[in-house]
Amino acid sequence: MIYITDEMLDRLIKEDVPYIDLTSTVMGIDEKKGKIEFRVREAGIAACTEEAAKIMQKLDISVRQCIASGTSVSEGMVILSGEGKAQDLHMAWKVCLNILEYCCGIATHAKKLVDKVNKIDSNVAVVATRKSFPGTKELIIKSALAGGVLPHRLGLSETVLVFKQHMCFLDGENSLVNMMPVLKTKCHEKKIIVEVESIEEAGEIAEAGVDGIQFDKIPHNDLGEYVKIIKKINTNITIIAAGGININNIEQYAGTGVDVIATSSLFHGKPLDIGAKMSMC
Repeated sequence: MIYITDEMLDRLIKEDVPYIDLTSTVMGIDEKKGKIEFRVREAGIAACTEEAAKIMQKLDISVRQCIASGTSVSEGMVILSGEGKAQDLHMAWKVCLNILEYCCGIATHAKKLVDKVNKIDSNVAVVATRKSFPGTKELIIKSALAGGVLPHRLGLSETVLVFKQHMCFLDGENSLVNMMPVLKTKCHEKKIIVEVESIEEAGEIAEAGVDGIQFDKIPHNDLGEYVKIIKKINTNITIIAAGGININNIEQYAGTGVDVIATSSLFHGKPLDIGAKMSMC
């Protein structure tokens, strides 16, 4: 699983607790012993429970139960619980709840996407794009993994993926085709993928020996025919569908013959409904 630093978790705590839990202090309950339980109100996939547990431990709360990320959970199940002082419990409460609701929601949505694709073609991979909210990548990627979705591309340093935003700096439409032998020489251990918006672009790039083609915002009715054309040029080329793919149309894209479906829709999935309950020990 992905490594999430203490620095990030400390930052999340500090955002919500700059100094003290003022309410618990003025009420005089801060030293009283209690327990907290996070219970799911609907079925889903657990994600980032380990990070929420670590936050509790940082706040001197003894963790009593923690369901592992990637576990299917049913309505009413306790996924995380702990015991400690009232002030510490309140410091952990919202930070942990926010992490759990959002991350479990992403994992649950990711699993639904994967399940829909697997019904059509289990050989099609579902991957997550880079369109995640800044500053949350570690938690979001771990949540996607918990739901069975791998990252498409973690950052610019990872893969060679040519967009039209790169092409505008080249001299003419054939520049990339002419450049392909040089790119392949420079990137022996990397695949070269190019995003296209038409079958004409795709055909030229495929004939030039590119490793993969990413079709952007192509209707699924057209994409199926495009895949057949490109596979005739090179049966080993990787074909990726991207742009506007979500829970409502992913099955149609899974049936087009593509190898990979890239989507950001899992990042916008509804947070899982989770309740937090405290009580005195």
